[in-house]
Amino acid sequence: MSKRSSSRQPERDARTEKPWFADGLKFKCSQCGDCCTGAPGYVWVNKAEIAALAALRDQDVAAFEKEYVRNVGIRKSLHEFPNGDCVFFDGESRKCTVYEARPRQCRTWPFWESNLKSPEAWEETCAVCPGSGKGRVYSLEEIEVRRSEFRV
Repeated sequence: MSKRSSSRQPERDARTEKPWFADGLKFKCSQCGDCCTGAPGYVWVNKAEIAALAALRDQDVAAFEKEYVRNVGIRKSLHEFPNGDCVFFDGESRKCTVYEARPRQCRTWPFWESNLKSPEAWEETCAVCPGSGKGRVYSLEEIEVRRSEFRV
């Protein structure tokens, strides 16, 4: 699973102008950690997220940024381990060590534009994420809130 996302709009039913997932989608996090690992990418963070992460780690913002954040143009991303895993992913327990303050990019998975652009894209997401397509049904409204929270 990739930590990257796309900003393409999802397919819509031309007759109703509703997205293809208007009846909702199932998701239940299996806490496998796969979304925190894999190919290098970016975990975008803003000032508020950096402050929350720093507070959780009991660090001042400047020290936290120096240790855990990299500049990518005008944006900021969390550092990664050399293998591409998020710097806050514990490979032994396969858990996020900052789960309570995880960035919105993490909180909104799998309801990203790239995963919602078509039924085929969602099927690909379900193939790589054991929690996608399972669990409770998220309503269109819930999906749209999460989708609008994080855009690249």
